[in-house]
Amino acid sequence: MNTNKRKQDALNYHSKGRPGKIQVVPTKPTNSQRDLTMAYSPGVAEPCREIAANTDDVYKYTAKGNLVAVISNGTAVLGLGDIGPEASKPVMEGKGLLFKIYADIDVFDLELNTKNVDEFVNIVKALEPTFGGVNLEDISAPTCFEIERRLKAEMNIPVMHDDQHGTAIISGAALMNACEIQGKKLDEIKLVVNGAGAAAVSCTKMYLQLGVKKENLLMFDIGGLITPDRTDLDEIRLEFASHRTGIVTLADGMKDADVFIGLSAGNLVNADMLKSMAPNPIVFAMANPEPEVAYDIAVAAREDIIMATGRSDYPNQVNNVLGFPYIFRGALDVRATAINEEMKIAAVHAIAELTRKPVPEAVNLAYNTTNLRFGRDYIIPKPMDQRLITEVSAAVAKAAIDSGVARIQITDWDAYAEQLRLRIGADDKLMRNLSGKAKQAPKRVVFAEADNYKILRAAQIVKEEGIAIPILLGNTEKIRQIIDEHKLDLDDVKIINTLVPCERQEEYAQFLYEKRQRRGITLYEAKKMMRDRNYYGASMVQFGDADALISGLTKNYVSTIKPALQIIGTEPGVAKVAGMYMMITKKGPLFFADTTVNVNPTTQDLVDITVLVERSVKQFNISPRIAMLSYSNFGSNEGEVPEKTREAVKILHKQYPDMVIDGEMQANFAMNRDLLSDNFPFSTLNGKPANTLIFPNLESGNIAYKLLQEVGGAEAVGPILLGMKKPVHVLQLGSSVREIVNMITIAVVDAQQKAQAQEAQ
Repeated sequence: MNTNKRKQDALNYHSKGRPGKIQVVPTKPTNSQRDLTMAYSPGVAEPCREIAANTDDVYKYTAKGNLVAVISNGTAVLGLGDIGPEASKPVMEGKGLLFKIYADIDVFDLELNTKNVDEFVNIVKALEPTFGGVNLEDISAPTCFEIERRLKAEMNIPVMHDDQHGTAIISGAALMNACEIQGKKLDEIKLVVNGAGAAAVSCTKMYLQLGVKKENLLMFDIGGLITPDRTDLDEIRLEFASHRTGIVTLADGMKDADVFIGLSAGNLVNADMLKSMAPNPIVFAMANPEPEVAYDIAVAAREDIIMATGRSDYPNQVNNVLGFPYIFRGALDVRATAINEEMKIAAVHAIAELTRKPVPEAVNLAYNTTNLRFGRDYIIPKPMDQRLITEVSAAVAKAAIDSGVARIQITDWDAYAEQLRLRIGADDKLMRNLSGKAKQAPKRVVFAEADNYKILRAAQIVKEEGIAIPILLGNTEKIRQIIDEHKLDLDDVKIINTLVPCERQEEYAQFLYEKRQRRGITLYEAKKMMRDRNYYGASMVQFGDADALISGLTKNYVSTIKPALQIIGTEPGVAKVAGMYMMITKKGPLFFADTTVNVNPTTQDLVDITVLVERSVKQFNISPRIAMLSYSNFGSNEGEVPEKTREAVKILHKQYPDMVIDGEMQANFAMNRDLLSDNFPFSTLNGKPANTLIFPNLESGNIAYKLLQEVGGAEAVGPILLGMKKPVHVLQLGSSVREIVNMITIAVVDAQQKAQAQEAQ
């Protein structure tokens, strides 16, 4: 990608709209004057009195118990070094965002303008009444060691410097698993650590706790091997000094070593150094953005190697997000007074053990594989594995209780696990999973309206992200002009102008003519139609020259879908297509149908639509709970709509007994579990709200999704076209770039699934 464009994109991401990435959101009603008097004066006096009488009640009446401070002085930021507290703030906000989306922990980020240890410690200590925990971040060594040591000793809430312990915990779990796979024992391995900063020191201490012998350890820094006779080292690093002789360089140290741990800088290790290692070596090259040795070089040099990096584009990413959100979650939930060694070790074992368990289909779906399992390329869990919160947080909470630092006891661990699952069950995790799946096997997506900036911007994004391979249809000169004007990185993308003779155009026209000649289309008309980009794009998909078609941004639905139906057609057994929207809400995804195609479906149409929708929802690895909506509840009103929906449910119950569906019912009963169970305890939907809503006509469905989108703040992904033989997806008029990217992602996943189904036949 163009470097200047990447820079501008990053700046735009952080500055457009509300600056920054996080905000404070009220958790109580604020709609009336009474609400405000309860929130502030005079109502706020009551909890103040309770807390004054019993300080621990601060956890009962305020957000302290779910609030973590992310604190830095900006002296060791990412790969940027000492850039100061203000410049570190985007990173701290980002850390807060990760806490929230992975573990539902609220964060205030605090950037302190001091490098003085005493001053730093005193400021943080004074903030203890505000927070339930403290995450120290991006503080340079060796001061970070002293700051953390003192804060842990002097505060009664959990404190952890994630740069040290996060990497140690994740890589410790990876090392345990790698040794098991390679047939090595921790107390026997010869281990080389390159780097002696905060992360390297903490990682090495962790490995020693896990069983590595100090006499089998070599640590190198920029000055070479750490030995007792060096005069440029502090006591912390001298703790790892080696007495072995005859070793001067890193290459010397790696001879016959079992494990190499890199926490230093890129490209310091070559193939010859890897070849000198012992059989079945383990290499964790964790420098970012460039590892100590490139993944491709490592696996080419040694077929028997297990390789891990800090990068997401290779297997075995050592990613701190596997640890810190869940460690703090467990610590907060038992009101731990510290994050101690027992809790960290518990996290290591929980992460290691989770990797050895069968991988859920949702994780396979996200990473586009059917056989992800414990082995050389899977020694630590994937970040999108939603079991992490239940496994790691519970292990940490239990260790806190067992080690005596917990102030709350958990007795019902199953109930606690369910609470943890509910914390992360919402929002856009589904789209993140789908994006991950799309990236594993990107497909060729043809854009019928490529002479539009939003389409081209979305095409660049999916190209950069590795989601799709764009093909652009339109006026070449105009497309190039937009690309140049906006400095888009699409120079190597294929552009086809259908208004001039182009590849396979005659062949496509002949196919259309032969298919539709008895429906009034002449060969001359078919050739003329192929100048239309929707006809040409659909033909590309039909002939396998593209994998999916995206259109509809500037044209009405009918003019977009008609060519696809004439050329590609519907799936076998499908009488008519349907449109579905996936609504991303704070309570999880909801699926609405039909919202775009069938104006006033008959009873049989509703049956067919429901069958299509149920199958589609299952493809997202979600169990559909379907409500057939009406203005009536189980016969409470008569009329055309209640009668046809009631009959549709009757047919579906008979023909598809395993389908979880009920109706006819009003929308509030479908979405309110208590309301439904109190009034209609016989309903097959009792227990949980519906997640899939079938509307009686296009009007109601279209109104509902647009209201939820505009008033309810839901993100609409769609319309997803159901029932087509090959992937064709139609944008809503005026879609945003983000909405277009989401639809492209859906189209790629659709293409992957259709290709897999075809291969299985």
